[in-house]
Amino acid sequence: MDYRRLGASGLKVPALSFGAGTFGGSGPLFGAWGNSDATEARRLVDICLEAGVNLFDTADVYSNGASEEVLGAAIKGRRDAVLISTKTSLPMGDGPNDAGSSRSRLIKAVEDALKRLGTDYIDLLQLHAFDAATPIEEVLSTLDSLVRAGKLRYVGVSNFSGWQVMKSLGLADKHGYPRYVAHQVYYSLVGRDYEWELMPLGLDQGLGALVWSPLGWGRRGEPLPEKSRLHDTASFGPPVEDEQLYRVVDALDTVAKETGKTVPQVAINWLLQRPTVASVIIGARNEEQLRQNLGAVGWSLTSDQ
Repeated sequence: MDYRRLGASGLKVPALSFGAGTFGGSGPLFGAWGNSDATEARRLVDICLEAGVNLFDTADVYSNGASEEVLGAAIKGRRDAVLISTKTSLPMGDGPNDAGSSRSRLIKAVEDALKRLGTDYIDLLQLHAFDAATPIEEVLSTLDSLVRAGKLRYVGVSNFSGWQVMKSLGLADKHGYPRYVAHQVYYSLVGRDYEWELMPLGLDQGLGALVWSPLGWGRRGEPLPEKSRLHDTASFGPPVEDEQLYRVVDALDTVAKETGKTVPQVAINWLLQRPTVASVIIGARNEEQLRQNLGAVGWSLTSDQ
C-alpha cells in the first residue's frame, strides 16, 4: 500500500481508506448501503489491515451513531494500528443544538463520538458541513481546545465551498489555531467539479483530498433497476448527466479491457493519480466487494489511458 502525506500535515494515510457507512446500517439511505454487524465488520477490518488500509472513515450521522459503535467494536484491541476519521455537524436530533458547529455542539459531539468509538482520541475530525449560523472564530477556537486536550489529532472539513475554506484558513492563521489539513470531497470521472476551484485551492493551501463516492454512486451506462438499492438511494447522490455518464463508461470499458482490470478498479486508480488526492474512500458490503476495490492499487494507468 502506498502512503501519502495528508495535505501539509505530517500524518501519512493509505492511498485507499475504508468508509464505514455500511456498518450498522439503518434507515432509507444507510440501510440500503449495507448492514454489517460487529463480527462482519471485524472481518472487513482484518482484510483492510492485511492490505495496509489503516484509515477508517465514519460520521456520527451514519445510522445515528451505529456506524461509529460498530467500527469501535471492530477495532477493539488494536487502536494503535488504525487511524479513525469521523465527521460531525449534521443533525443528530431535533433539538436546537443538535446540529451545527457551535462550541456546545462540537464538544458534545466529540465526547459522544469518543464513547461510541471506544477510544480517547480521534485522529481526524472533519466538519460535515459549513455552519453559517456560528462565527468561524468560535468553531476554530473550539477545535483548538479539543486538539490541545488531546481529544483530536487533526481537523478538516467536508463539502465546503472555496470561500468557506479560505475564510476559515485565514482566521486560523490570524489566531494561531490548527489549520484544516483535509477536505473530504465528491470527485469521480463523472463528477469533476472539484477540479475547478477546490483542487487548486488544495494545492495552494495544503489540503489533502479524501474522496468520497469515487464510483459516482455506482452508476453505469444504463438506467438503474427500479428495485435496486442504487435506484432507491439515487436522490441522495450527486447528479450525473446521462450523456456524460455514457461517454465515461464507454471509455472505462475500453481501458478495463486493455488493462485486465475491472471498471471500478480503473476509475479508482485514475483518481489516485490526480493532484491533491491523499486517499480514496472505498466502501464494501462484503469481502468480495472489498477485495475487488483493493485491486485498484499496485499498478498505474498510462498517460494515454
